[in-house]
Amino acid sequence: MGQISFNRVRRCIRTVVMAVVAVVPLMLPQPSSADLLGHGGMVRTVTVSPDGRYALSGSFDFSAILWNFGEQSELAFLEGHDAPVNDVAFFGDSQRAVTVSDDGTAIVWSLTDTSNPQIMHRLKGHTHKVMAVAISPAGDHIATGGWDKTVRLWDPVSGLEVLAIEVDTPVNAVAFSKDGRWLAMGGHDGRIRIWDRAEVRFASVLEGHAMGITRLAASPDDGRLLSASIDGTVRLWDMDSGVLLRVFDFHEKQVFSVSFSPDGQSAVSAGRDGELVLWALDGTDEPRRINAHDTIIWSTALTPDGRFALTASSDETVRVWHLETGDRIGPMAIASDEPQPWLESDHPGARLFTKCARCHNLNADGARRSGPNFDGLFGRIAGQVPGYNYSAALKQVDFRWNAETLTALFEKGPDVFLPGTKMPVQRVTSAEDLENLIDFLRIITGASSQ
Repeated sequence: MGQISFNRVRRCIRTVVMAVVAVVPLMLPQPSSADLLGHGGMVRTVTVSPDGRYALSGSFDFSAILWNFGEQSELAFLEGHDAPVNDVAFFGDSQRAVTVSDDGTAIVWSLTDTSNPQIMHRLKGHTHKVMAVAISPAGDHIATGGWDKTVRLWDPVSGLEVLAIEVDTPVNAVAFSKDGRWLAMGGHDGRIRIWDRAEVRFASVLEGHAMGITRLAASPDDGRLLSASIDGTVRLWDMDSGVLLRVFDFHEKQVFSVSFSPDGQSAVSAGRDGELVLWALDGTDEPRRINAHDTIIWSTALTPDGRFALTASSDETVRVWHLETGDRIGPMAIASDEPQPWLESDHPGARLFTKCARCHNLNADGARRSGPNFDGLFGRIAGQVPGYNYSAALKQVDFRWNAETLTALFEKGPDVFLPGTKMPVQRVTSAEDLENLIDFLRIITGASSQ
């Protein structure tokens, strides 16, 4: 049959699975969490674009999926590899991305049209699985690491290989320092090699892990490096001096992922135990644990504002977590017996309300969703729905929801109007659309027009 036939069969299977996923929630008596569903195999990697608008995941099903993060909806299915996708990365402009695969290649994608990403370059040179990818801060080089015991640098404009760096172990992880001078690489032997890009040579080797490196993350504010390992630890290093700064042993099993917070003061890690652990890098606070999945977490990512963490798992899902409260954030499937008047309305604001309906119920006695219910919304004091787990952003405010405050929420964006809120970025930039949405909210919640 050949690989082409296999890919065609896989596409058909995925289409059938997604059709079932779309129908089954309507048959359920209670709504269930939607997460980011779409992959047909374990999800090996996830990342968030620098502008916070998109997420990109890669899976054992040979695919990558581009997501609208605010709506947690699929934008495009990226199919170009002939084997599992192991790692993904965005360029700084959020308009391009790179995926790497067991097929020994990396693909540079144009995301200018998010509904139809295009292959710009297919990077060929590795002779074994490509496990990791990193993009230099200046965007002038792509680094890929593979089990052929090489790290390769590529020109993203031409797609040509610039340099092949040979090491004596299969490579699982790569990371550029913030200033772009250092390129760190970690592999099966547990050692981390630091490459000096200016002098084109190895500057140091960091030793301490007892087993293989699974992930490297460079700090956003200086030359620190975090390394995760199957020895169950995460280690913090100074890349300039090669000094080990601290060892974190919050996991009882293998650690497969680690990410710095945007401010560089904390980090999240995850692995075989299915826990997402948030901890301070100075070791002063007790780590916070979220039971994120019942199986392996392969990858974590933080949004640029540090409010949310994404986890990619063997259970074929990507989940979104509000770090302050530990709540799982996402649209909910609506039970078939719940009224959905917005679907039957010809009001111009009804179309926009469908996004609100994913996370909010109209009635106080309705099924619990990731957002508070809209019962008595207009005139209600913010942050006062009984039993709802509000973030500090809403616990500390002193205003009521009305046309003026709701307009400000969607006009400025939740992240600006209520810093720290659990609500993902959902701006309505059209004045006419916003006016229609507020009017429909007033109608559907039974509020007075006065």
